[in-house]
Amino acid sequence: MARVALVGRPNVGKSSLFNRLVGRREALVDDHPGVTRDVKEGSVTLDSGREITLLDTGGLWSGDRWERDIKEKVGRALRDVDIVLFCVDGREGVLSADEEIAAWLRTLGKPVWLVPTKLDDPRHEEQAPMFEAYALGFGEVYPTSAAHVRGTWELLGALEEALPPDPEEDDLAEEAPIRIAVVGRPNVGKSSIVNTLLGEERVIVADVPGTTRDSVDVAFEFGGRPFVLVDTAGIRRKPTRDLERWMTIRSEEALRRADVAVLVVDPFEMGDHEMGLANLALERGIPTVLAINKWDLVEDAELAPRRKLIDETLPHLDFAPRVYTSALTDFGLHELLATAVRVYETARRRVGTAELNAWIEVWTTRQPPPNFQGRPLRIYYASQVETAPPVFHMSVNSEKYVTRSYEQFLINRIREDLGFAEVPFRLVFKSRRKEGGKRVRTQT
Repeated sequence: MARVALVGRPNVGKSSLFNRLVGRREALVDDHPGVTRDVKEGSVTLDSGREITLLDTGGLWSGDRWERDIKEKVGRALRDVDIVLFCVDGREGVLSADEEIAAWLRTLGKPVWLVPTKLDDPRHEEQAPMFEAYALGFGEVYPTSAAHVRGTWELLGALEEALPPDPEEDDLAEEAPIRIAVVGRPNVGKSSIVNTLLGEERVIVADVPGTTRDSVDVAFEFGGRPFVLVDTAGIRRKPTRDLERWMTIRSEEALRRADVAVLVVDPFEMGDHEMGLANLALERGIPTVLAINKWDLVEDAELAPRRKLIDETLPHLDFAPRVYTSALTDFGLHELLATAVRVYETARRRVGTAELNAWIEVWTTRQPPPNFQGRPLRIYYASQVETAPPVFHMSVNSEKYVTRSYEQFLINRIREDLGFAEVPFRLVFKSRRKEGGKRVRTQT
């Protein structure tokens, strides 16, 4: 798939243009410069139906503590792109930082197109700042306004004509990547885990909470299988600024779109943060793997107390597999990916109707259904109606006759006998009686 990158100094409108081109609010936008620090990927569908990958990058020559890290990451990202879209503020004119970025881009040997932004009115194109942009010497200029959708269709049309054709695809459809959202409280080691899995520093890491400002999607392959790792901003219990609130919303959205959640926890500090994230994953039926990070720092005498803390903080995730990790030493990270694949595949397993009803007969023989005020519960039929998360429907004479203890018995049997012990699933009782309804229980 062809790759195109948006680059430029902070606050020139790269993320706004990125959102407009991908067709949704994918990147964080804020009036404060430097919101985007990592490289974010999005898919753009051209008129022909062809898809390209668009990269939103951190602001170059930012003048802050992140300047060197951002430049290194943008430089690595530009190695594999086909075209660079150099964004400048079309109303502010060319600044010294723009000239330095232009000189740096020339050294990379990539095709560079100049994209002045924020040109909401056609008259802006006839003013002095636009002539300064032409003086940068990158040939054709593509004036745009993300807010007023000016020039964006022309830009996409020009990209479609200029990009090299995609290599012929195999007759077999490509395997869909597994989306893994790495979530947790700020500064718990999420970005370090992502970087270690990738074998390079794709996202910025620092000993400062809140370094990751937006959800960052990174595609890679492991063992011949495609993945998308989503490094999310640390979710705070009580966001104090609008930007932090938006970061929290974006992290929660990333979790909802994930196939698997990796909840990274610090064995020395846990509480409501982790409980809230676990609840969100359970509500969506997302398979969750607990990554107990920084395990290399736990002394032998502290192993049992640390495990007890996890048990007490996250009792509703007692079924979720645990992987003890250290991003610093690479300990447990291959096991972490393998476990994520395992729960992903388990959540997509489908039990045949005949097999399921055969098990129902076994279970009801082992533990006869209860009586409700002298009326016995009858299970007529069962089927699995959905996957990811698995949903089991049981047709009964009345859902009112289902006692809590018998419901738990059936949940335990589904977990143990059908192999769904490590993933959340839903059990729905549907009554045949007119006065009845349905009762839904999510296994926890």
